Amino acid sequence: MPPKYLFDISGIDLDRILHDQGAIRQCNPQRGDMEHLNAVVYVDPSHDRLIGFKDVTSEEFWVHSHVPGRPLLPGVLMIEAAAQAASFYMRKYLGWNGFVGFNGVESCKFRQQVVPPCRMYLLAQKAWDRHRRFCCDVQGIVAGNLVFETQIIGSQF
Repeated sequence: MPPKYLFDISGIDLDRILHDQGAIRQCNPQRGDMEHLNAVVYVDPSHDRLIGFKDVTSEEFWVHSHVPGRPLLPGVLMIEAAAQAASFYMRKYLGWNGFVGFNGVESCKFRQQVVPPCRMYLLAQKAWDRHRRFCCDVQGIVAGNLVFETQIIGSQF
């Protein structure tokens, strides 16, 4: 049985940008080569859901070194993109202040290769938050295919 998305995205306009790179920078501290969340296209605070995306381009720093001649987006950068989506949600929609950082990853599975150029959508849903810690389930989707899924654990520092 093929894996299912975290939530139904069929009625969502994935081209409608709610928060651009500038808005993300107001919440997330990453800059330059470490910015892996390019925009947010959907938020449903009543269900703690967010969809953002990372545009994977052939100009990124890892392309010429991570499998030369066959560039593959490193899994660690997929996880970083997931963590940035989760952190953005916690700061922007739940009002967390200060530094919201990454503490761990659970149940990570890479299902398909991600090669440039492409747009990787990040479906995120908060699973829990307590005592300045949180967990978000995140899936990466490219061209309708589930490419990875994980749980991001983070904290407010």
